[in-house]
Amino acid sequence: MRCELADAPLHCYFDGELSDRRTAEYKRHLQHCVDCSVALAEQELFRHRLQLAHLYQRAPAALTQEIRVDLGCVTSNALWSPTLLWQWLAVAGALLLIMLAVSKVSSELRSRGYESELAGEIIDMHRQALSQGQMTGIASNNEQVVRQWFHDRLKFDFPVRNFAHEGFALQGGRLDDIEGRSVAALFYKGSAHLINVFMWPTKDRDKPPHTGCLGGYQWIYWRKHKVEFCLVSDGAPSELECLYRLIAE
Repeated sequence: MRCELADAPLHCYFDGELSDRRTAEYKRHLQHCVDCSVALAEQELFRHRLQLAHLYQRAPAALTQEIRVDLGCVTSNALWSPTLLWQWLAVAGALLLIMLAVSKVSSELRSRGYESELAGEIIDMHRQALSQGQMTGIASNNEQVVRQWFHDRLKFDFPVRNFAHEGFALQGGRLDDIEGRSVAALFYKGSAHLINVFMWPTKDRDKPPHTGCLGGYQWIYWRKHKVEFCLVSDGAPSELECLYRLIAE
């Protein structure tokens, strides 16, 4: 089976669009993934061939003059008349806007693809923890106790709050590891389902929530105050949305 990271994440890495942290993570991934290493080598080879091909060549002066003669009625003055010049500038401006819009959409799609891959990995961690019955490194509903437990083990700060009065009772938390980075995981008891909140530090700017569903599990991903968050549960999307608003406010 072909590695899923050989698609959007690979192109983001090749184009230099990943953050420093995720670039380092993908480099580690390349060390043990044959599919991605081969795909990256193919991209590098294709770019090198394009650079060596010298596909562009300036037309000889004689050919340029011959074309102008064949056109006959089109004079140099007509080509550069104020009206025609403004028309060309308008067309060029429109094309530039289209290119910028396409580039922005393409970059956003690649970013969303990578977030989906990350959410998929987190869902696997959540599912595995549920099946093994190892849900907590610390079992407590006391905010201060849980916060201190993480403070002794991690080098970044994140919100630890008990929302029992709002229907989301803090159960505790544990440490996890995603691609070599330490991740904090808090656990909340919803109406009938356990909700995981995974958090890790980032240098990237804030990002609004992005939602998705995979294998019956709902997830919400966002960035705020130099922390990345991912909510995961097999409960109703409305329940995750409610907890997201409590954490993000």
